[in-house]
Amino acid sequence: MKTHLIIGASTGIGKSLTARLLHQGNKVIGTYNSTPCQTDNPNLTYTHLNILEEDLNFDFIPDKLDGLVYCPGAIKLLPFKRLNSNEVNLDFQLQVGGAIKIIQKCLSALKKGNSPSIILFSTVAVQSGFNFHTQVAISKGAIEGLTKSLSAELAPTIRVNAIAPGLTYTPLSEKLLNTPEKIAVNTQKHPMKRIGQPEDSANMAAFLLSDNSSWITGQIIHVDGGMSTIKN
Repeated sequence: MKTHLIIGASTGIGKSLTARLLHQGNKVIGTYNSTPCQTDNPNLTYTHLNILEEDLNFDFIPDKLDGLVYCPGAIKLLPFKRLNSNEVNLDFQLQVGGAIKIIQKCLSALKKGNSPSIILFSTVAVQSGFNFHTQVAISKGAIEGLTKSLSAELAPTIRVNAIAPGLTYTPLSEKLLNTPEKIAVNTQKHPMKRIGQPEDSANMAAFLLSDNSSWITGQIIHVDGGMSTIKN
């Protein structure tokens, strides 16, 4: 049985990944912020964590960890001329500063783990370039740089990879998919002619946490229905 820590396990991809890892017989420590969680599964524990707060209590991190997944993110789409430096900085602190903070706290536990793996999340918009995605691409672009640099520094002990999803049915994308018309338009944009499901990225994350991916590190893996590589 492996032990994995999922930051942001209450909704979306984090919730789907939690269910998959438990089904595989793993132990999961999950955190939530605004969506409280309870469980009667002995292999699952939840703790509240707002990664933006100061003086955080990290006592929930065990002495030994086999995997760490950082899921928190934000999608705020607006023209470049409307970017606000305070909001950009807050977004960066959530998506990048928070990842750095929790990785630093987990390093000693991960070094004791069995084929330990860190998974971060980017977005297809970083390498493809979409209108009005500047704010999210700034933070997620930094995540891709962090993934590659950290994977070099931690090899061969700890693997570090990032998943770059396309548009996926999660609470973060609700405003982009809140009408049949928006769903139809976005479905047609993808070569695979469907919107991503949380399970699509969760399946990849579960693979990257497993021993089956023991020779994979420093990669940005696109789970985007072909959006990043196929001209539709």
